[in-house]
Amino acid sequence: MEWYWIAEYTPRFIEGLWITIKLLVISIVLGMSLATPIGLVQVAGPTVLAWLARGFCAVIRGTPLLIQLWLIYYGLGSVFPSIPGIRESFIWPVLRDAFPYAIFAFSLSVAGYSGEVMRGAFKSVNKGELEAARAFGMNPFTLLRRIWFPRAIQNVLPTLAGEFILTLKSTPLAATITVFDVYGVGSMVRQETYRIYEPLLLVAGIYICLSGIIIAFFRWFERRNLRRRLSTN
Repeated sequence: MEWYWIAEYTPRFIEGLWITIKLLVISIVLGMSLATPIGLVQVAGPTVLAWLARGFCAVIRGTPLLIQLWLIYYGLGSVFPSIPGIRESFIWPVLRDAFPYAIFAFSLSVAGYSGEVMRGAFKSVNKGELEAARAFGMNPFTLLRRIWFPRAIQNVLPTLAGEFILTLKSTPLAATITVFDVYGVGSMVRQETYRIYEPLLLVAGIYICLSGIIIAFFRWFERRNLRRRLSTN
């Protein structure tokens, strides 16, 4: 194996790693912002909204992420230029870039999968705790903020860690729409240097490190919550 190319391509790998991290973090934040109400409405929402949420999760979970990504990028990407005034507007530099479309697709994916996780999380909370909180006079918003949501999150931390790692491992799909994440840079190195295994091994090592960081964070968070529960008992 030969690694002579590393020094030349290190800046590009750093840039690709930064894009991967941004794609992952933004997608998780936006996706979980959608997943929480999607899960909640299936448990305690109106019937119509519950069915819409279930349908959304069924579509997202039932279709490959690659197809979703292509439909959003090539679909919306071809619609926006045909709208009068878009090309002359200040948002055109954003809309012609592939990264926002990748964010949109990955956020919907996180929302669809984690929405089902959150549905199970909300259902897993002991009803006695919720009834006791209502008996103390908590309004629905306070009950959700102080009791229901924290308890639900505690119950599914390992599952969410797995979902976020799966999202990380899906980020190489963004390279198919010209987003040069760390995998995209690795593919470019393969094409330019004709080295096959070394760039792939380097990319694999980077993903292993990122997965380890996610696992370590969730384990720290679980220990922190455990200590907090023990201190309040």
